[in-house]
Amino acid sequence: MGDISKLSKGAWSAMTFQQLEYVVEISKCGSINKAAQKLFLSQSGISTAVRELEGELGITLLTRSNRGVEFTPEGKEFLSYAVSLLEQKRQIEGLYGEARNSAAPVRFSVSSQRYPFVSDAFLRLLRTAEENRFRFGMRETGMDGVIDDVYDHRADVGIICLTDLTERIIRKLLEARELDFHELAAVSPCVYLRQGHPLASLPSLTEEDLDGYPYVAFEHDQGVASDFFEEYPMATLKKPAKYISVNNRGAAMAVLAVTDAFTTGSGLLSREQADGRVVTIPLVGKTSIHLGWIHVRSRPAPMTERFLQLLEEALADAIAFTRGMQDPGAAAH
Repeated sequence: MGDISKLSKGAWSAMTFQQLEYVVEISKCGSINKAAQKLFLSQSGISTAVRELEGELGITLLTRSNRGVEFTPEGKEFLSYAVSLLEQKRQIEGLYGEARNSAAPVRFSVSSQRYPFVSDAFLRLLRTAEENRFRFGMRETGMDGVIDDVYDHRADVGIICLTDLTERIIRKLLEARELDFHELAAVSPCVYLRQGHPLASLPSLTEEDLDGYPYVAFEHDQGVASDFFEEYPMATLKKPAKYISVNNRGAAMAVLAVTDAFTTGSGLLSREQADGRVVTIPLVGKTSIHLGWIHVRSRPAPMTERFLQLLEEALADAIAFTRGMQDPGAAAH
């Protein structure tokens, strides 16, 4: 009979997955009778289904004898297609059948300026997650990126900082986008530098102390935020002669750990992530950095509320740990 590759669209559409399963089972068992027993069906029922399939396709799939069945060349070719189609059917059912019959995954995403306490909170969320299915995400970026992520609903919550120099313009931007800023803590700005840096033994630093040392900053696109290490702008700091640009927190810390470069920010270190190579020293004569989270004007979802609780805990731990590193004597008491 005909070539299987020349079958009409109608013939293919008339087939059922049940018929394909019968043919595949017959090939596995070597006989219609054994296939019927395994499928808990009558031999006549399977035989009828196969004959109907042959009639729809216009080909002979198998020849029958006392020794069992033997697939024709067209039948062997059809069998390979049947096996492939059934496997694809199982894959589709595995991908989408479970999702249809179970609850949708819990989704949560946070966008943040580059703070170790935020990643600590995110890791705590992962360690305590009890959901069977979830989609969690975290992104570190500049202030403009954080605001855009929350406004465009790519992130459920954003973590940023405000200073005297940025607060007015950032609050105006947040108001225009109907985003609210919720303060978590106010901390004094600090300088990040390596443990053995020439300035590391000083209890505090001024901008004049930093003159001549390489400055580390993050790359940034044009936007409303001055994008320093943690976006702490120093308006009076003249453009350094030695300027190092990086695009992530890991690279910044690596540069600081092996050079005499410095950068500025909250000064907060994480117990979980600190390796002792980089220290922070208070920068005197500067106003506080206000750390907080931004969110659209609605009540946060339960997963966001859980993260915010973990965030407060991680921030409190980071503040205590950093103060202990900066003043070991005070921490001992």
